[in-house]
Amino acid sequence: MAEPVERESAISRPAPADALLMAVGVVAVATSGPVMAAAVAPALAIAFWRNALGAAATAPIMALRRRTELRTMSRRQWRLTVGAGVLLAAHFATWVPSLTLTSVASATALVCLQPVWTALIARWRGFEVTRRAWVGIAVSVAGAVLLTGLDLSVSGDALLGDGLALLGGILGAGYVVLGEEVRKSLGTTTYTTLCYTTAATVLLAACVLTGSALVGYDARTWWLLVAVTVGPQLLGHSVFNRVLKSVSSTVVSLVILFEIPGAALLAWVWLDQELPWLAVPALVLLLGGLGLVVSARSRGTSASIPAE
Repeated sequence: MAEPVERESAISRPAPADALLMAVGVVAVATSGPVMAAAVAPALAIAFWRNALGAAATAPIMALRRRTELRTMSRRQWRLTVGAGVLLAAHFATWVPSLTLTSVASATALVCLQPVWTALIARWRGFEVTRRAWVGIAVSVAGAVLLTGLDLSVSGDALLGDGLALLGGILGAGYVVLGEEVRKSLGTTTYTTLCYTTAATVLLAACVLTGSALVGYDARTWWLLVAVTVGPQLLGHSVFNRVLKSVSSTVVSLVILFEIPGAALLAWVWLDQELPWLAVPALVLLLGGLGLVVSARSRGTSASIPAE
């Protein structure tokens, strides 16, 4: 009789260098909300420009150093990369509009469910997610919801906004999972450039269809678009794409939750805004949940289908 197959764990403990990079990424993405809110431009246009400018920044490096890798990419690598770019664009196209239809608290809390979807996708793919890891995910998500709030409304617009935010979290999970898979065999620069280019192309089409103005902004807005590209896009998304080669998508999704208390802390330091008292217990829950997840160990649970 065939031996049962042991499921590979969906959780990986980050190396110190990866942990440091993710800390940089969290600080970078934490600036996203304040910078985008200050830019006087349509939401979809901001999403387009941050991806287009991000691709323009990394394309010369890819052209100089990664030409061979680009020429030898397999069909599977192309499918995964383009798919990740489409999911990233769809994440922006659903998440950003949700903020105008429902409360910011509700939209943020719902999109914070991304780690749950990431873990479910990993489980569906045959990886093991231990009970300890599920508890850690629940604790971290509870911390995020505690800080952001969850104020669901029954109005038509609010329900649509809540649905878009929920869908945005699912699409964001898919983007991270595909990135984890393709980064096993594709360099960061090549993947990032092609992914951002795909996302920018899809978002450009969305801007045209919705009539979102792509030009005509004042100088301050253009500088803010550069800032959101250098910070949240290149030092945020690109750094997380870098660590996906060695850190599981479930852990990366959990770490991204630190953007929420991070933004509150930055607003307190830079903008003299009052620090929400819930930021401290939320941060404790996030840290505790992440600790549970990265310390989880696969128990070697066997798959139900035996090896041939």
